[in-house]
Amino acid sequence: DFSCIIPDILSSPAIPGNIADIVELLKKISLLLSENVNREKMQSYSRIANHILNSSIISNWAFVRDRNASSILLDSVNLFAGKLLLRNGSERIQEHFISTKGYSIHKNTSGKSFDFSMEFNNTGNITGHVVIPEEELLKLPKTSKAISIAFPTLGAIIETSRLDPGFVNGMVLSVSLPEELRHILFTFEKVNKLENVKAQCVGWHSAERRWDSRACRVKSDNISSVVCICRHHRRTFKSFSILMSPRMPRSAVLDYVTRVGLGFSIFSLILCLIIERVVWHHVTKTEITYMRHFCLVNIATSLLIADTLFILAAVVHNTALNYQLCVAATFFLHFFYLALFFWMFTLGLLILYGLLLVFFKITRSVFIATAFSIGYGCPLVISSLTVAITEPKNGYLRSGACWLNWYETKALLAFVVPALSIIVVNVVVVVVVVVKTGRSSVGEGCKSQDLRNMIRISKNIALLTPLLGLTWGFGLATIVDSRSLAFHVTFALLNAFQGFFILLFGTLLDRKTREALKMNCLSSKRKCSLAK
Repeated sequence: DFSCIIPDILSSPAIPGNIADIVELLKKISLLLSENVNREKMQSYSRIANHILNSSIISNWAFVRDRNASSILLDSVNLFAGKLLLRNGSERIQEHFISTKGYSIHKNTSGKSFDFSMEFNNTGNITGHVVIPEEELLKLPKTSKAISIAFPTLGAIIETSRLDPGFVNGMVLSVSLPEELRHILFTFEKVNKLENVKAQCVGWHSAERRWDSRACRVKSDNISSVVCICRHHRRTFKSFSILMSPRMPRSAVLDYVTRVGLGFSIFSLILCLIIERVVWHHVTKTEITYMRHFCLVNIATSLLIADTLFILAAVVHNTALNYQLCVAATFFLHFFYLALFFWMFTLGLLILYGLLLVFFKITRSVFIATAFSIGYGCPLVISSLTVAITEPKNGYLRSGACWLNWYETKALLAFVVPALSIIVVNVVVVVVVVVKTGRSSVGEGCKSQDLRNMIRISKNIALLTPLLGLTWGFGLATIVDSRSLAFHVTFALLNAFQGFFILLFGTLLDRKTREALKMNCLSSKRKCSLAK
């Protein structure tokens, strides 16, 4: 009998430390004292749980140290309530923020239902409805019991404690049923009745501690409620709810912009690499131009591979392939996007070398070794450390996408910080070029050609750096305001057309490259004439 501790618990403030202690206490009670759970025991347990499920203290959960506390609470209540003994074939225990109902069931019972109407906040109640279809009950070999638990505030608590923008838009409904019963109908009243926004039926994956859309499908959806058909599994899926626009707005425009833009970007990058191959011997006659085109080729290659992986990562996620494949796709995506920025950084260092270290010459072999160490070595170290540190804690992947986690482990900083730092450095480089060329006299003799080359390279950086910075600035904005369609479309548009920007500003607008292309075309025409 643990009812003697209830007065002390209810008189304690529901501050983060106390919430964590009460969750741990409920966990221990469910593991050690779950034999012969009668009505009195369940009432005591519900009163304790109700204290930390109160709608007025939801924000306190954000400061509970253990991010899995809300998940532990859900599992503990489900375990304890599942042992409830039914008196006279039914039972009902009601608190403000947790309600438990139970019925005896057998195969000759007509379809069984549980109806809940509970307080969510000061504005009023929300309802939930659980139905066990008659065809499911026919599978029962003997008389059994069905328990259902309703939590009107737990969805918001899970959302708050996980710092995740997935918006739970109904009560969480749990069921404890015989193993034979698999498909259950749930009706959720929506908290926010928004037009033109689809709901997503989900089940709570107990092992992975996340909402999983594979557990349910939508049967019907209207402005006020959603009917879900969900797959019950005693070990994995026992709790269900609805998400509303879980992480980003669904939009046909966004999908279209992303697909068309990425396809155009990949085509532009392939064209860029073909042009570089055609004009290579004409435009790499000096050390500086060789180094410039060497960096440009690697920038285009890195972005081409990253764009291709972006598409593959979307396919991996959408087809629900295995977790390891998603981790691998995210690792290489992280690596090649970082490589894009570090090769831009190498291009910036090349300008500083040409302008400031006038009397210091480096050979091609030394340059190539240094450039590869910066362009691919640094991204490899950063991406490897990121996965090594965050993956053991299941904090590498973002929930709902094959990309770096932000809400739990801030793994995304391993991309954002290096990328934005390089953008700042390259902006400084452009400023140095402007100051240096402004002071340079026209007659600098043998260095005038190198100076013109430096100016051409700095123009590339001056154009590409703001575009990259603007692109990933909007990428950060989509994290800050994940439901803004404008931010998502702008980011998708800029991100998708990065390849075209590299083709345009790195290749097509370069005078030497255009001249080399003309020479190559004229040479081809002469060869055709001679052949004829």
